[in-house]
Amino acid sequence: MKKIVSIAMAVLAGFAGAALFNQFKGNGASKQPLFSAESKVPVKNVLFTSGAAPENIVNFEDAAEKTIHAVVHIKTYFKEDSFNADPWYQFFFGDNPYRKNGPQQMSSGSGVIISDNGYIATNNHVINNAERVEVTLNNNKTYNAEIIGRDPNTDLALLKINETGLPYIIYGNSDIVKVGQWALAVGNPFNLTSTVTAGIISAKGRSINILEANTNKGAYPIESFIQTDAAVNPGNSGGALVNTSGELIGINSAIASNTGSYAGYSFAVPVNIVKKVMADLLEFGTVQRAFIGVSIREIDSKLAEEKHLSQYQGVYVAGLTEGGAADLAGIKEGDIITKIADARVNSSPELQEQVSKYRPGDKIDLTVIRSGKEKLMTLVFKNRNNNTDLVKVEKSSVVRALGAVFEPVSKEEMQRLRISNGLKIKQLGDGRLARSGIKEGFIITSIDKKVVSEIEDLNFLESKKGGVLIEGVYPNGFRAYYGFGL
Repeated sequence: MKKIVSIAMAVLAGFAGAALFNQFKGNGASKQPLFSAESKVPVKNVLFTSGAAPENIVNFEDAAEKTIHAVVHIKTYFKEDSFNADPWYQFFFGDNPYRKNGPQQMSSGSGVIISDNGYIATNNHVINNAERVEVTLNNNKTYNAEIIGRDPNTDLALLKINETGLPYIIYGNSDIVKVGQWALAVGNPFNLTSTVTAGIISAKGRSINILEANTNKGAYPIESFIQTDAAVNPGNSGGALVNTSGELIGINSAIASNTGSYAGYSFAVPVNIVKKVMADLLEFGTVQRAFIGVSIREIDSKLAEEKHLSQYQGVYVAGLTEGGAADLAGIKEGDIITKIADARVNSSPELQEQVSKYRPGDKIDLTVIRSGKEKLMTLVFKNRNNNTDLVKVEKSSVVRALGAVFEPVSKEEMQRLRISNGLKIKQLGDGRLARSGIKEGFIITSIDKKVVSEIEDLNFLESKKGGVLIEGVYPNGFRAYYGFGL
């Protein structure tokens, strides 16, 4: 009996619910549902599957396998030597007796093997001032490395280890790298060897003012970085930025961070600059820097209004070096440079990047806009001394440490300055001479009272310990003395 009553009550409840629903449905004032799940964000059903991924999904495995064995761990060692700040003390009182047994400092970074016979590209700041450079391969084998050359203007350096048959990364082409494409950063952050991170190319032609400009020391920095969001941390410097084919497209060099650790922005030297610098350091021991001989301004609304410009593409020629490459090519103040050879340029970093691929004496076509019309001009690059000469640095370690290009002193100049010998500093880079305050044009007449007339007279410095006293004269007749420690 109770069961029958329960069934009857359930049926009555069902009829009552249906009647109530029909009443609400039929009421014109209550057409909206009681509860709304309306969303302004479009949603599409996603089908989750198992098994092989679609063919168009990016795969990083091949690129990582091709590159991870060709990126090395670099350790640099140097000794703490406060007396280097006072070379005169060393000259008169000798070397610091505690230096040889003093605490040895160590830092680390990364490098990229670029040939099977042991040449390695890295950052200059990774090996700068190092007394010893140690390279460890991915197989844990360790070598002492020789510093072949350095270029502070691009923050690049070339090392060499005595080995053959090494895995290496082939050069790509940074000119065709596109914003938005995938990239891998390979290096040794925080001494964690063989680390691969992925991201995209965020921007190109970035200048972050990290390299110091100093015309007195010949420092004309080139900053046209590739920006990525691949994670890069301390220790990644000098490592590889590669595309998904495993080709080198940059050398990781810097991060933008308030903490010193990765915060979403990393920067790499484009591989087309790397190729040129490595080739120059190997062949000449120094970089053959081409100069176009212009001062430029980037085009913005203010400049366009001031100069009545109708376009914003290219870079504006604000001035010319008399007798410079641009002047001789017929370029005029007010021209807008839009192309170097076939490469378009829209900013100062992009112009610097393209020019940096050439040597003094190279001839190219250059495109400008003048009075609204496009003109094609032929230009021959010059060096910073406004000629087309190439220079070669002697490969002895002492000359590299001094950081200068030397030339003989003419008989006429010796007669005018009343000297009987001397070796002239033709070009000054980043080395002991520049850091001691010596300027270009200085004629070294003696070192530690030993007569200097030619490069070979510097060889005794190879075994020299302690302080060095340099005596000489400038072309204006001013005599000067400089001291520093070796």
